[in-house]
Amino acid sequence: MSNVLMTLVMPNQLAQEVEDLLLSRPDLVSGFTASQAEGHGAAVELVEAGELVAGHVPRTVIRSVGSEADMRAAIALIKAELPRANLFFWLVPVIEMGRL
Repeated sequence: MSNVLMTLVMPNQLAQEVEDLLLSRPDLVSGFTASQAEGHGAAVELVEAGELVAGHVPRTVIRSVGSEADMRAAIALIKAELPRANLFFWLVPVIEMGRL
């Protein structure tokens, strides 16, 4: 089975819960990278005064590479544990990966 890149984008206040879920399942997710991002667009709800002024909302992005089955299982775990998470995700094929 080929590897895929799983990308999760979520409100910052949700990040710790998602990270804890992923860390609780090393059989599915052997590791991940988390970084800060800015959410833009019509689907992004600006609520705080600072968000209205800046025109974007703070987000956390988590990325992990693994088998498609494992990444789908990780997404299913998040859906089951955090059904109203307000989390956007996608999976894309990985052509090549390695360590240099």
